Amino acid sequence: MSHNMNIRDYKTQFLEYLEVEKQRSPKTIENYDRYLEKFLVWAKISDPKDINDDLIRNFRLYLNRFVGEKGQNLKKITQNYYIIAIRCFLKYLAKRDVKTLQAEKVEIGKTPEREVDFLENTEVERILDAAGGVNFKSLRDRAIMELLFSAGLRVSELTSINREKLNLKSGELSVRGKGNKIRVVFISDTASAALKEYLKKREDIDPALFVRDKVGLRQFESKKKENKDKSDNLRLTPRSIQRIVKYYALKAGIVKDVHPHTLRHSFATDLLMNGADIRSVQAMLGHASINTTQIYTHVTNPHLKEVHQAFHARRRKNKAF
Repeated sequence: MSHNMNIRDYKTQFLEYLEVEKQRSPKTIENYDRYLEKFLVWAKISDPKDINDDLIRNFRLYLNRFVGEKGQNLKKITQNYYIIAIRCFLKYLAKRDVKTLQAEKVEIGKTPEREVDFLENTEVERILDAAGGVNFKSLRDRAIMELLFSAGLRVSELTSINREKLNLKSGELSVRGKGNKIRVVFISDTASAALKEYLKKREDIDPALFVRDKVGLRQFESKKKENKDKSDNLRLTPRSIQRIVKYYALKAGIVKDVHPHTLRHSFATDLLMNGADIRSVQAMLGHASINTTQIYTHVTNPHLKEVHQAFHARRRKNKAF
């Protein structure tokens, strides 16, 4: 029966496999769906056996030459995402003994080294100081940014933390990262102090660690009335955290494009520049692969060279041959 299946039926089953067996996040599944859909619409094929070298090569050319509505090309890394999705799909088909192109024949293109945008320590301090008030919003926002920088959290990890999980005495916190993996992160003394001050201001019983302030609550209530927001909780969304971080970066006069992830980058860079080994940083960031963590060494290597020149080479200046 499976041999009469259309390629789209296989695609549906592949996405279900990612969800159930691979436990991928809804966002990842949504992306894979989009990449594969675009490929199938372009390819106009209905049978997996029609996927061959020529088809993949032509699709690559199509992606490389693609021009969007605003005249922009697809970034190399985005082009690669399409190819990665196709490869995973082909691997799944092979697992099911479906005749198609071997996944190994599809090579992933080389991408330029990722640029890591991070903040100097003085810039981090300026952003934190920009949230210097004593009202609910300032205390909450300061606690958010202190925790992002102290623990190197992803924004999705930060928003999903519940109050009961927070143990300020031990200075540790368990978070659920990508692939549902749990890891322990550490809360610095300054982050701990900021969290204490913020929690003193909490009057609600919502389980979420970070919740809306009065202005956010009013907007939330009006959205609920219009039935745009079906949720009943006060938890801040990743989008809200992005807006908060951007607001204080602008307020602090930082010219870089600052996101919550910039604080995560700054956390990792700070550790490596101060002598932490890459395996420890990998564990603290919750990276499944050391390759992901290695993007930070491109930032820290030039810095180490400067340190070497400043401290090591200086001692030899007076020695002439």
